[in-house]
Amino acid sequence: MKALVYVTLKKTVLDPQGATIARALQGMGHPEIASVRQGKFFEIEIEGMDAAQARPMLERIAEDVLSNPVIEEFRVELLQD
Repeated sequence: MKALVYVTLKKTVLDPQGATIARALQGMGHPEIASVRQGKFFEIEIEGMDAAQARPMLERIAEDVLSNPVIEEFRVELLQD
């Protein structure tokens, strides 16, 4: 099974890196880009577990290791082989 974990800044947290990327894209001739929010993406391979076992484990890992829960939120997707 494969898991995808997306970690992004909470909406209430300023994203200076995203703002810089948006300005750069606008300066490169893309005025239609209104804003950018950046984040992190993790692809995790899991063996020997079903989805019911994997999801809580992955959510715990995402909260404890992959994200900073004070300023970030995460989303876990499970893909069946």
